[in-house]
Amino acid sequence: MNLPPRKPEILAPAGDMTCLQAALDAGAGAVYLGLGAFNMRARSSANFSAEELPEASRRCREAGARLYLTLNSILFEGELAGVERTVRDTRRFVDAFIVSDLAAMRICRECGAAFHVSTQMSCSNSVAAAALREMGASRVVLARECTLAEVAEIVRKSGIEVETFVHGAQCVAVSGRCFLSHHAYGKSANRGECRQPCRREFLVTAVDRYGRPGAVDAGRDSPPEFSVGPHTVMSAKDLCSLPFIDKLAEAGIASFKIEGRARNPEYVRATTLAYRRAVDAVYDGSFCAALAEELQRDVSRVFHREFSSGLFHGRPGADQFTDKEDSASAVVKRHVGIVADYFVKAGIAQVQVQDAALRTGDTIQIHGASTGVVELKVPPLRRDDLEIASAGRGEWATFTCPRVRRGDKVFKLDER
Repeated sequence: MNLPPRKPEILAPAGDMTCLQAALDAGAGAVYLGLGAFNMRARSSANFSAEELPEASRRCREAGARLYLTLNSILFEGELAGVERTVRDTRRFVDAFIVSDLAAMRICRECGAAFHVSTQMSCSNSVAAAALREMGASRVVLARECTLAEVAEIVRKSGIEVETFVHGAQCVAVSGRCFLSHHAYGKSANRGECRQPCRREFLVTAVDRYGRPGAVDAGRDSPPEFSVGPHTVMSAKDLCSLPFIDKLAEAGIASFKIEGRARNPEYVRATTLAYRRAVDAVYDGSFCAALAEELQRDVSRVFHREFSSGLFHGRPGADQFTDKEDSASAVVKRHVGIVADYFVKAGIAQVQVQDAALRTGDTIQIHGASTGVVELKVPPLRRDDLEIASAGRGEWATFTCPRVRRGDKVFKLDER
């Protein structure tokens, strides 16, 4: 295998500080996030505040990771001054901006800020990538329509760093520019406001041109309706590249991007860990089908739709749409309660149970803005000097635990 000397960057999403810490703890080489506007998750709660950005930057730099800020929505005339203010105010905290509008590119250049071109620009060939390089881009995120062979050729010919998505949700419009949400709700996906009507099951209702006014038999005289199946028609499967991650590394891709700024901390942790392990194994020669299967089982334990290989192996791609509307996760997460206290010297957490009961042997996760995500099997529970088998709602229990913080949320993971 002919691998580039530098390992691909593992680029993880972060919708809040808990996700960011989980990504760093899992080995991300870089994290991308958004503020409250000008990005493709602007409608979502998965955004940082301007006040949180310096702390996010500090954590990334301490971990030796890079931080990228998304400014990749369509920009209108009255927003350009706001974009320029954002770039000038935040450039010292980030390593690059992810942009898709020519105006944002020009603003970054004039401010002396590095920028990457988003997949929203649909760059799908080496000439376009080289042109973006000449315009000052240091990296291009390729269109998701590109096959693996095309990606490798673009890397070889363009002279610019290439980033590709390797995992996560895929839009029915592939690289974006979808107007379905805008048409249905007046909320544009290209402005970060998508309401995802494509993820729903649809009914087709016939147009009744010959209906009789005042008909009394609604069952006989109403237009017929049919459920469209066998799947949700426009809901694309999630991308999972773990089975062929070695081929992506060999193609010379500089950054492996995980989609999911609106997904939860355990998703960020699991996917980042899996791709970190996969890339490390590719480079130390231990990557194999058995490891890929193990890692795919790991990422199947968090929120996901059915997996596919995207369009890396050809267009339009076979079997690209899911027949399930809900998560295909192998695990159900249930809220237990909160960390009421943590005794640092003893390494003991006290948990106040608010919902699902806590039992010795349960697999739990503890989430927090400073903690990130800690997962463990619950050791023997105690209350004062007594060992107890379980703690129910309204009760508390202590157990030995890695470092967590007061106020962290506690969840238990049950197999489906």
